[in-house]
Amino acid sequence: LASQGQLLAKSWSSLFEGQASATLQGPIYSFNGRNILTDSLWPQQLAWHGSTPRGGQARRRNCQGWRSSGVGEGLATPLREGKLLAGHRHNCSEV
Repeated sequence: LASQGQLLAKSWSSLFEGQASATLQGPIYSFNGRNILTDSLWPQQLAWHGSTPRGGQARRRNCQGWRSSGVGEGLATPLREGKLLAGHRHNCSEV
């Protein structure tokens, strides 16, 4: 997998299975070209996914329908952790 021509991971499945090769090996860019792993505008550096470790939808933990006036919880994983669907609970307002 590559981002702007740089290797991110050795394979698609390694991102989900937590293999040693799943640790991101290059920068990840936002849509406006910022490197989210080093840019101060991205302090959380989380991959929000709302999925179970097997890839199914985590009901009530996906921030679906969340509004800033409400309380909600979603699943996200620190990008540097390696196992993309590890799923740590985070308040939806942290997005």
